[in-house]
Amino acid sequence: MSDALVVAERFFRAIEAGDVETIRAIYAPNAVIWHNNDGLEQTVDENLRVLSWVAHNLKNRHYRVKRRVAIPGGFLQQHVLEAETANGPFAMPACIVVEIKDGRISRLDEYLDSGHTAALMRLVRGEHASP
Repeated sequence: MSDALVVAERFFRAIEAGDVETIRAIYAPNAVIWHNNDGLEQTVDENLRVLSWVAHNLKNRHYRVKRRVAIPGGFLQQHVLEAETANGPFAMPACIVVEIKDGRISRLDEYLDSGHTAALMRLVRGEHASP
Protein backbone atom coordinates (compact mmCIF):
# COMPACT_ATOMS: atom_id res chain seq x y z
CA MET A 1 0.00 0.00 0.00
CA SER A 2 2.95 2.35 0.44
CA ASP A 3 3.21 2.49 -3.37
CA ALA A 4 -0.11 4.37 -3.32
CA LEU A 5 1.44 7.02 -1.08
CA VAL A 6 4.35 7.40 -3.51
CA VAL A 7 1.83 8.00 -6.31
CA ALA A 8 0.02 10.52 -4.09
CA GLU A 9 3.22 12.45 -3.40
CA ARG A 10 4.21 12.55 -7.09
CA PHE A 11 0.71 13.61 -8.11
CA PHE A 12 0.38 16.52 -5.71
CA ARG A 13 3.94 17.73 -6.31
CA ALA A 14 3.18 17.78 -10.05
CA ILE A 15 0.02 19.84 -9.45
CA GLU A 16 1.94 22.26 -7.26
CA ALA A 17 4.56 22.60 -10.02
CA GLY A 18 1.93 22.98 -12.77
CA ASP A 19 3.52 20.00 -14.54
CA VAL A 20 0.59 18.85 -16.69
CA GLU A 21 2.59 16.19 -18.56
CA THR A 22 3.64 14.47 -15.33
CA ILE A 23 0.05 14.59 -14.14
CA ARG A 24 -1.04 13.01 -17.44
CA ALA A 25 1.55 10.24 -16.96
CA ILE A 26 0.27 9.53 -13.43
CA TYR A 27 -3.32 9.16 -14.65
CA ALA A 28 -4.27 5.94 -16.41
CA PRO A 29 -5.38 6.85 -19.97
CA ASN A 30 -9.02 6.05 -19.20
CA ALA A 31 -9.07 7.46 -15.65
CA VAL A 32 -12.27 9.01 -14.35
CA ILE A 33 -12.26 12.17 -12.24
CA TRP A 34 -15.45 13.01 -10.33
CA HIS A 35 -16.33 16.05 -8.20
CA ASN A 36 -19.17 16.14 -5.68
CA ASN A 37 -20.02 19.78 -6.46
CA ASP A 38 -21.32 19.00 -9.96
CA GLY A 39 -21.70 15.20 -9.91
CA LEU A 40 -20.05 14.90 -13.32
CA GLU A 41 -17.28 12.55 -14.38
CA GLN A 42 -14.35 14.06 -16.26
CA THR A 43 -11.90 12.45 -18.62
CA VAL A 44 -8.18 12.93 -18.15
CA ASP A 45 -8.09 15.63 -20.86
CA GLU A 46 -11.00 17.50 -19.28
CA ASN A 47 -9.34 17.39 -15.88
CA LEU A 48 -6.00 18.53 -17.31
CA ARG A 49 -7.74 21.60 -18.75
CA VAL A 50 -9.00 22.41 -15.25
CA LEU A 51 -5.54 21.86 -13.74
CA SER A 52 -4.00 24.09 -16.44
CA TRP A 53 -6.47 26.82 -15.40
CA VAL A 54 -5.45 26.26 -11.78
CA ALA A 55 -1.77 26.57 -12.69
CA HIS A 56 -2.46 29.81 -14.57
CA ASN A 57 -4.72 31.43 -11.96
CA LEU A 58 -3.41 30.10 -8.64
CA LYS A 59 0.23 30.93 -8.02
CA ASN A 60 2.40 29.53 -5.23
CA ARG A 61 0.10 26.52 -4.94
CA HIS A 62 0.66 24.33 -1.91
CA TYR A 63 -1.29 21.41 -0.52
CA ARG A 64 -1.31 21.45 3.28
CA VAL A 65 -1.97 17.76 3.87
CA LYS A 66 -4.00 17.11 6.98
CA ARG A 67 -4.25 13.37 6.42
CA ARG A 68 -2.98 10.97 3.75
CA VAL A 69 -3.51 7.26 4.23
CA ALA A 70 -3.18 4.21 2.07
CA ILE A 71 -6.44 2.31 1.67
CA PRO A 72 -7.03 -0.96 -0.18
CA GLY A 73 -6.48 -0.17 -3.87
CA GLY A 74 -5.44 3.47 -3.41
CA PHE A 75 -5.29 6.34 -0.96
CA LEU A 76 -7.39 8.94 0.79
CA GLN A 77 -6.21 12.49 1.36
CA GLN A 78 -7.67 15.38 3.30
CA HIS A 79 -5.95 18.69 2.53
CA VAL A 80 -6.22 22.43 2.17
CA LEU A 81 -5.12 23.90 -1.15
CA GLU A 82 -3.47 27.24 -0.42
CA ALA A 83 -2.56 29.65 -3.22
CA GLU A 84 -2.33 33.26 -4.34
CA THR A 85 -4.62 34.76 -6.94
CA ALA A 86 -4.07 38.08 -8.68
CA ASN A 87 -6.58 39.51 -6.18
CA GLY A 88 -5.39 37.91 -2.95
CA PRO A 89 -4.87 34.65 -1.10
CA PHE A 90 -7.18 31.67 -1.32
CA ALA A 91 -7.59 28.41 0.59
CA MET A 92 -9.90 25.48 -0.11
CA PRO A 93 -10.35 22.38 2.05
CA ALA A 94 -11.00 19.15 0.18
CA CYS A 95 -10.92 15.40 0.49
CA ILE A 96 -10.09 12.93 -2.27
CA VAL A 97 -10.44 9.20 -2.58
CA VAL A 98 -8.19 7.67 -5.23
CA GLU A 99 -8.11 4.24 -6.84
CA ILE A 100 -4.79 3.07 -8.28
CA LYS A 101 -4.30 0.28 -10.79
CA ASP A 102 -0.92 -0.74 -12.16
CA GLY A 103 0.74 2.19 -10.41
CA ARG A 104 -1.50 4.86 -12.01
CA ILE A 105 -4.59 6.74 -10.88
CA SER A 106 -7.64 5.06 -12.41
CA ARG A 107 -10.29 7.00 -10.49
CA LEU A 108 -10.25 10.15 -8.38
CA ASP A 109 -13.29 11.32 -6.40
CA GLU A 110 -12.89 14.84 -5.04
CA TYR A 111 -15.13 16.32 -2.37
CA LEU A 112 -15.13 20.10 -2.09
CA ASP A 113 -17.37 22.80 -0.70
CA SER A 114 -19.17 24.58 -3.54
CA GLY A 115 -19.07 27.79 -1.50
CA HIS A 116 -15.28 27.75 -1.71
CA THR A 117 -15.29 27.15 -5.46
CA ALA A 118 -17.73 30.05 -5.95
CA ALA A 119 -15.52 32.24 -3.75
CA LEU A 120 -12.51 31.31 -5.88
CA MET A 121 -14.28 32.35 -9.06
CA ARG A 122 -15.27 35.69 -7.51
CA LEU A 123 -11.71 36.25 -6.29
CA VAL A 124 -10.21 35.46 -9.71
CA ARG A 125 -12.66 37.95 -11.27
CA GLY A 126 -11.71 40.57 -8.67
CA GLU A 127 -14.95 40.47 -6.70
CA HIS A 128 -15.41 40.05 -2.93
CA ALA A 129 -14.53 36.44 -2.21
CA SER A 130 -15.79 35.33 1.22
CA PRO A 131 -17.19 31.76 1.08
